[in-house]
Amino acid sequence: MPKIHFLNVCDGDCTVIEHNSGHVTVIDVCNAGPEDAVVEKSQSFLAEAETGASGNFNQKKYPVNPISYLKEHGISSIFRFIATHPDMDHLDGIKRFFSEFSPTNFWDTANKEAKDFKKEAKKYDEEDWKFYEELRDANPRTDPKRLVLHAGDTGKYFNEDEAGNSGGDGLKILAPTKALVTQANACGDYNDCSYVLLYRTAGRKILFGGDSHDKTWEYILATYEDSVRDVDLLIAPHHGRASSRSYDFLDVLKPRLTLFGNARSEHLAYGAWNYRKLPFITNNQAGSVVIDVGERIDVYVTHKRFAETYTASPIYSNENRAYHLGWI
Repeated sequence: MPKIHFLNVCDGDCTVIEHNSGHVTVIDVCNAGPEDAVVEKSQSFLAEAETGASGNFNQKKYPVNPISYLKEHGISSIFRFIATHPDMDHLDGIKRFFSEFSPTNFWDTANKEAKDFKKEAKKYDEEDWKFYEELRDANPRTDPKRLVLHAGDTGKYFNEDEAGNSGGDGLKILAPTKALVTQANACGDYNDCSYVLLYRTAGRKILFGGDSHDKTWEYILATYEDSVRDVDLLIAPHHGRASSRSYDFLDVLKPRLTLFGNARSEHLAYGAWNYRKLPFITNNQAGSVVIDVGERIDVYVTHKRFAETYTASPIYSNENRAYHLGWI
């Protein structure tokens, strides 16, 4: 059964897909520093998890380390790592992460971003950026194999099987286009060169928004409107932040559930979802979220107190290491 893990990783992104094929895809990484630096947080979380504050569940204070999380879930091999775009909250800890898991394939964009770490937030490590630059700029890059893909591209394993037939791991690339990457390189704003991916499995549609902005969604709706209509699950673009943007695309997507990352509540676009009566869950409420995709989509969360707002006695799954919230 396919499984998606939407990790609670501070203000950044890290999502894991376990495919039916046995392949594992990781989209972005954050908070993957030295594992022992997270131990104290996880231990204190055990005490506070039982008494989470009403309304504000405070889970942003207790992020997980993706390296530890994957090991705890028995994942030791990564088939593809996708860097949606070159922002540090999507690359935080990438050097250590690659050292631990040695991904076979590395998806990247043809961006030309250069960073001055004198201006970067101190919470990010310049060594991660240098490591990413080596991955991006080495030519040819064979270990891992670097793939620069664009909207509509097809290829073995990500959306084709061994014989070249449609299928594979069910990943359809909706963005970026070459034109969007060129524009991003010209203006220095790399959100609109972000990957946007549609994952089809078990008859379901799951959409990963990266940090895509208005130009990306104009293209997607003009080109792939039928593909993105009435999706089952949306990983919100730009963590769900308002970001001075249009949310008209929600009128087409109409997601049955949206997952938001962490940000201060005044920065999240609650209104765009509430106005349309679209349900959402945030990392700050749920901790990490695990999605089992089958005949129905089962939703699990790591924060018990939040699960109890849905059902008085949530069932704990040893396999998912999380509490059953319900299904969509």
